[in-house]
Amino acid sequence: MEIYVYLIAILGAAIAGAINTMAGNGSAITLTILTEMLGLPANIANGTNRVGVFTQTLGTTYGFHRNGKLKMDRSRLYMISTVIGAVIGVIVSTQVSNEQFKSVFRFLMIIMLFVIVIKPQKWLRETDTTKKVNPWVVIPAYLGIGFYGGFIQMGMGVIFLAVTVLWAHFSLMDSNVMKSAIVGVYTLLALLIFQWNGLIDWKIGGVMAVGQAAGGYLMANYASKYPQANVWAHRILVVIVILAIIKLFNLHQYFL
Repeated sequence: MEIYVYLIAILGAAIAGAINTMAGNGSAITLTILTEMLGLPANIANGTNRVGVFTQTLGTTYGFHRNGKLKMDRSRLYMISTVIGAVIGVIVSTQVSNEQFKSVFRFLMIIMLFVIVIKPQKWLRETDTTKKVNPWVVIPAYLGIGFYGGFIQMGMGVIFLAVTVLWAHFSLMDSNVMKSAIVGVYTLLALLIFQWNGLIDWKIGGVMAVGQAAGGYLMANYASKYPQANVWAHRILVVIVILAIIKLFNLHQYFL
């Protein structure tokens, strides 16, 4: 690759890492770089993308931990369910195409936009430590989220935040912290599975990993100290979902 391609890949990965830290869907950027700019086949791009996702979650989780934001005592059931679902999703993704999931994802983002915009005050509340959740609902919900994240990753963060904020009553900031730790755990397992199937380009993945780790850490470190982090996380989430809808439905063509 030319030097400028490396630079664009690292910069795009850093932006994706920052976006994933506060919202989600950063993989829409990295997967586009991997497939459209670097020319990787979809299945290898899916595996290679996980290298950067893993280093980003390491950087993000460390940034939150360093500032005293990493508290996972109420998250064990969510983590176990999501990780199990993700492992199943990764295994399935090595065998079948993810194009059908991308089609479903387009309409899912429209639903997410309405969920995020309607009654925004629900997204800005603090974590409710008294909230009790039914495990018979928790387990299937997070198994499904994990399966989707393991299968394609793109947009998993948005779905995870919607469920965790609106249903499990965590604050948006705490949900992002939890998301980072959980994605880190299952992505490590995903890397092993993708590597076993020969679906990772480590050279390209390593380049992307540098940017994503840096972007994730810097954003987590900043957000941990910023008192209005929940407000800005919600705003970023709205913008990311709108941009995703524009890209997925090719609406930008009408403005060009």
